[in-house]
Amino acid sequence: MWPFWRHRSIQARLTLLAGALSLIVFTVIAVGLDLMIRTAIRDNIFRETQRVATDWIASMKPSRPPVAIPTTAVNLLQLVDSHGRVVTASPALAGKPPLSTVWPPYDDRILHLTECSHGGCVMFTANRVSPQEARFVWGGESHIVYAGRAEPPALASHILEVSTLTAALLASVFTTWMIWSLVGRTLRPVEAIRARMSEISVSELSLRVPEPACDDEIGQLARTANKTLSRLEEAVEQQRHFASIVSHELKTPVTGLQTQLEEAVLYPDDVDQGKVIQAGLATTERLRALIDDILIFARIRTVPPEPPEPVDLGALVEEELITTTWPVPVHIQVKGNVTVLGNRVQLTEVLNNLVVNAQRHAATGVEVSAERKDGQAVVTVSDDGDGIALEDRERVFQPFTRLNDGQRKDPTGTGLGLAISRAIAATHHGTLKIEDSTRGARFVLRLPLLQPGTTDRQA
Repeated sequence: MWPFWRHRSIQARLTLLAGALSLIVFTVIAVGLDLMIRTAIRDNIFRETQRVATDWIASMKPSRPPVAIPTTAVNLLQLVDSHGRVVTASPALAGKPPLSTVWPPYDDRILHLTECSHGGCVMFTANRVSPQEARFVWGGESHIVYAGRAEPPALASHILEVSTLTAALLASVFTTWMIWSLVGRTLRPVEAIRARMSEISVSELSLRVPEPACDDEIGQLARTANKTLSRLEEAVEQQRHFASIVSHELKTPVTGLQTQLEEAVLYPDDVDQGKVIQAGLATTERLRALIDDILIFARIRTVPPEPPEPVDLGALVEEELITTTWPVPVHIQVKGNVTVLGNRVQLTEVLNNLVVNAQRHAATGVEVSAERKDGQAVVTVSDDGDGIALEDRERVFQPFTRLNDGQRKDPTGTGLGLAISRAIAATHHGTLKIEDSTRGARFVLRLPLLQPGTTDRQA
């Protein structure tokens, strides 16, 4: 049973379950309805037989024998004396023995009975004449009136059970079909989503799943899937672009190194081996720095971050900032407690990158400030150099982007420092931008402040 159930579709499972439940419910309803109809028919028949018996007794006079002429469906009438003799009867019971031998007691003079014989079943009321009426009509001799009729087919046969159960079965079949259609119509968009998802591959990330017009769970699923596919496509495109740039950046020094070594091998007498070795070491050093930066950049974007910890940006600025790379003074100003949740090593890397970059382009000095502003931690690194053109302010954060001035002042740079810094800011739910300044470049790092009572587990 379990493998059969497990390999069914959701539509089949729901339909089978709903069909079974509907069959049970409608069967219970059918049984209850059958009992209710049977009870209503019996009550109506006995109510009528009792009325006929009572009216017949009321019409009896001492001076004349009672007349047993039925005027309704209650056509079985008998008057029986205390010796069990039939005094008078309706034509249907002429010459026949009493309907029953049951004599109701005086304290319960009216009984409703059903008795069966080979000729079928009879439903009747046995009404014992009251002592006052017996004394008035027969001088006190007790008599019984039987008034009845043959049991109707609805009670005598199983037609009522068959009818109600058939109706229950038909209702269950109709309900099952309705649920099958409704579930199929509901799950049709899911099947369309599944079919489209099966077509999507790395080379076909531009495909999107169809979105239903309604805003139900399936519609939200489709929209979420499309947003996820969009992010995935963007990430893959970025990865491809990054891989292309990395291969180009690595190819240039590797090609140069290969050329130098080939010249040293082909023309050993014409090439200064010492200079070749020194140039090769310089090239490998640049390759090592480039590979290190590439690994850092890739790790920040792909590896899940370590659990954050409270980090005092003011202490980082005052204690761990590298300020001796260039002979340019750095002026530090910290206002208040500027604490965030994050990775201390990564945030130190961001600040050092920004300060070293500012020192490289500054004319006389660099200013670094840390403060609380608008519910955020704001770190500003400004220099008094030539600044960055407005159209280049976003471009410098792209991997391996180096402006002419930067290449001139730092020929061995990898062009990944600012890209790494922005990636770290993004992983800390912050931003890193270049903002307007009266002179030079002004880099602004904004991070969410540590809220009172927040722990690293709640971040």
